[in-house]
Amino acid sequence: MSSGSGEPTTVKTAEAPAPDSAPAKQGWKCPLSDAHVHREDVWKVWRECQEESFWYRALPLSVGSMAATGGLIYNGVWKSSARFGPFPKLAVAGLLGFAVGKASYVGTCRSRFQELGIKDGPGTGPWSRRGPQCQHECDECKKKPQAAPAEQA
Repeated sequence: MSSGSGEPTTVKTAEAPAPDSAPAKQGWKCPLSDAHVHREDVWKVWRECQEESFWYRALPLSVGSMAATGGLIYNGVWKSSARFGPFPKLAVAGLLGFAVGKASYVGTCRSRFQELGIKDGPGTGPWSRRGPQCQHECDECKKKPQAAPAEQA
């Protein structure tokens, strides 16, 4: 049915918000504070750090400390336990060597994560509980006024 004037009837729909409107501004992010790091790259560096710290630091230090402890027990410098023998001392030496080996590789892993763009290593990136740590405020952020929170009555 037509209105009789001969003009086509138009139906008005909701208009898209203009680019300068408030909802469009809320989605804008500062480019330097939104660094994108691929999860696959992070996973790859994490696995490499875990494997290399084990094979190149933790295992050699663990075996070396156990061998040194075994040598000290064998030469009589340290006495083995009457009840358990040399095993408790060897186990503690192995665990301490492992822990020191893993801890000694932290700096190397931190530098690898910094090469990816993660400033402080795991636990401080976009997936951390503390949230983004970027303190940067670019010129475009300074120009745009911050929206005041609505007062609640």
